Amino acid sequence: MLALKLLASLYESPVSENPGHICLNLITEMALVEDKRAGAVIVHGAQECYQQSIDLLEEMGFPKGVFPLKDLAECGRVKETGFVWMKQKAPYEHYFVGSNTRASYETEVTAYVEKGRMKKMTGIKSKLVFLWVPITEMIMEEPSTKKITFKTPMGIGRSFPVTAFMTEEENQKYMKNGDEE
Repeated sequence: MLALKLLASLYESPVSENPGHICLNLITEMALVEDKRAGAVIVHGAQECYQQSIDLLEEMGFPKGVFPLKDLAECGRVKETGFVWMKQKAPYEHYFVGSNTRASYETEVTAYVEKGRMKKMTGIKSKLVFLWVPITEMIMEEPSTKKITFKTPMGIGRSFPVTAFMTEEENQKYMKNGDEE
């Protein structure tokens, strides 16, 4: 998968007559990817990855259902930089009934996380009418508004009630506690 991404980035970069230039680009891309992951805590396996992703979402203040990823194979986190990634065995599409939106998750989803915010996200798209639009940022707004905002690379955002992305368990707890949270 990494090799395909590297080849795609070369396709988009200026063409060089020098094959050495292409090799240097490949080596540089590989080093940058590895550098972002240096010092990461990495877990493998569906159950371990699922638990790590749930723990991360709770720690950052997001509802557990916002990343309904399937068949996770690897998850990693670099606490110092906030860089995280989740790899699943195959791409996955999910329909969120509460927001009436469809999302697509590539085999690898990455982001930089901090409390109430995920930025520089990759691997997630949302379908708007007939277009798939990349989602690059996710923000939990003030607790009093109980909204979650998703932004595109152009900075255009759309907000939804946080309940639209809660698991059934979270929704029941929320309904039971009302506005106490």
